[in-house]
Amino acid sequence: MHRLSRSLRKTRKAAVASRRVRHSAELRERLFRAALTLFGKNGYAQTTVEDITEAADVGKGTFFNYFPTKEHILMAFAEMQLGKLKAIVRDAQQSDLPMRDVLRMLVLRMTEEPIRNPAIVRALLLANLSSLHVRGAMLRIHDRNRALLGKLIRHGQERSEIRTDLPAEEIAQVWRQTIFGTLLFWSLAGDASLTERIEQSLNILWSGIASHPSAHTTKRRKKAGDKG
Repeated sequence: MHRLSRSLRKTRKAAVASRRVRHSAELRERLFRAALTLFGKNGYAQTTVEDITEAADVGKGTFFNYFPTKEHILMAFAEMQLGKLKAIVRDAQQSDLPMRDVLRMLVLRMTEEPIRNPAIVRALLLANLSSLHVRGAMLRIHDRNRALLGKLIRHGQERSEIRTDLPAEEIAQVWRQTIFGTLLFWSLAGDASLTERIEQSLNILWSGIASHPSAHTTKRRKKAGDKG
């Protein structure tokens, strides 16, 4: 009976802890979403912590339990995007999906938030330009993004789907700059044209980085010659 009682107490404690973790995650997400909406609507600089907590319907002190400063919202956004990229790189290395489709899926996943909130691109850019602290943190996250994308490009090179006469990191950087530029110009309009713009950019980018069919033939012949 005593053992059963202890077991029940442990189960209840675990259930309470689980509810707390879930509640905490929900509160953090509510603050995060409220902040992104306000950044897009009013601008990053014009949005205060009090504005965010009012929109999220929580006490002002609650904000600082999850984000030390308003700037950390932007870093959380960048980390969220980084997490998506990590997942796509991991999945791509374990699948036979053509690299062109992988890269297309990558861009579409990474632009989900801007499509939902077009002004967020402008808000992020302004925050980067106006805050040295944000800029430094974002540059570090961008370095990690570039390294991950470079890893994905190298995977495509190893599969003979992406040209190998250029370093993977170089291709990754041009890819990121082109997609960011597309997002930036689209954000000025904020209309329904993002998917079309992305598809156009992807087609042009792919035509520049795709491995030429003749390169495949040369590679196969070289391998056959080496075996002979």
